[in-house]
Amino acid sequence: MNLSLITPVYNEEENLPLLFESVYKTMHGLSHPWEIILVDDGSNDGSLSVLQEYGQRDPEHIRVVSFRRNFGQTAAIAAGIDYARGDIIVLLDADLQNDPADIPDMLAKLNEGYDLVSGWRKHRKDNALTRNLPSNIANRIISWVTGVYLHDYGCTLKAYRRPVLEGFRLYGEMHRFIPVFANSVGARITEMPVRHHPRKFGKTKYGLERTVKVILDLFTVKFLVSYSSKPIYLFGGAGGGLMVISAIIMMYLFFRRVFASVSVTFSPLFQTSMMFFILGFQSILMGLIAELLVRTYHESQRKPTYTIRTMINIDQEPRE
Repeated sequence: MNLSLITPVYNEEENLPLLFESVYKTMHGLSHPWEIILVDDGSNDGSLSVLQEYGQRDPEHIRVVSFRRNFGQTAAIAAGIDYARGDIIVLLDADLQNDPADIPDMLAKLNEGYDLVSGWRKHRKDNALTRNLPSNIANRIISWVTGVYLHDYGCTLKAYRRPVLEGFRLYGEMHRFIPVFANSVGARITEMPVRHHPRKFGKTKYGLERTVKVILDLFTVKFLVSYSSKPIYLFGGAGGGLMVISAIIMMYLFFRRVFASVSVTFSPLFQTSMMFFILGFQSILMGLIAELLVRTYHESQRKPTYTIRTMINIDQEPRE
């Protein structure tokens, strides 16, 4: 199996027939063997019945995973990746706002040597105030924090080579951060404009509260990508900074005591300085503990601290 489409489904009963029509129209024009894995995320309408009907009609191409309850889009994508058989994986929404007709162009981009092609909804057909504006702000923040500059992290339509999806698990709202994880293992990433259509049936499942979840997940992603192998850099750096502030305050109190005869111990700055020193020392200790945990994690699972793109004239397993 060469190409796997993965589509999370949640209450999209009316959109699914149109989705299958569009997918068949696009896929029959390609020479790739393909499959589509539809993950029913605990829908409470007739979505699962529609999926079962189409799955019986075309068991060669249509595969269905059904959750016991609603676990969220990230969990649905993770399940689809787990059960996909393709070397190339394309993520696609079920609401037809993404256009399957863009898939051939994304595959052509992959063939140029890229590992990940991210869709950019350049002319997005959503509410400008409640959807587009928060999304644009979030995209700028994510790009600035992670150093992976994309216009549209929230666009589900993305194409991946399977190796860049291995080695990490998805939680929370972290499916949008897959390009960040892929970049951390050396993936070649590009972006291309894709079509975006207004939703025909149903209503969106996301509101402004999702932006808060994304920002919180960003802290986790930044830590995992930048400091998971050397947490002492984060904790030690923060601890060292606090101890420097403590030293500066103490120097100020010392000079004030010498030249102005102002008591040190009765000043609230003395307690502040001591608090900063203790917090800094504790942060450094936390960093050392985190270093032990990281080494235990890598060594117990024999997990390497590097990733390999290709090897030439090497066929043996690495030495332990």
